[in-house]
Amino acid sequence: MITVTPGMRRLCASVLGMEAIVVGLSTPVAINTQDVEPPVAVAVGVGLAVLCVLVAGLLKHPFAYVAGSIVQVLAIAAGLLVPTMYFLGAIFLALWITAIFVARRVEGVTSR
Repeated sequence: MITVTPGMRRLCASVLGMEAIVVGLSTPVAINTQDVEPPVAVAVGVGLAVLCVLVAGLLKHPFAYVAGSIVQVLAIAAGLLVPTMYFLGAIFLALWITAIFVARRVEGVTSR
């Protein structure tokens, strides 16, 4: 079971907030440069951005960290529409993992 700490919540919410912006902005890129049909691009880009915001709001619950991890996989999968998202999704996955471990380590040290 994941122990949710305030620092972990803040760091992970920051990652998801920035990710929401990036995946949302991938929508016009998909439409204009990758010739993806607009309804598909909007469903994936904006849908994933909304999912990031929703999960960020639920981070006080342990299940949201699993959901956030799934969001990271979906962001990488968005590379099927915009190939650059493979790279950006991998960066956000690394930030997500780092946010969880750094927050746990820092709060573990400060609680002693």
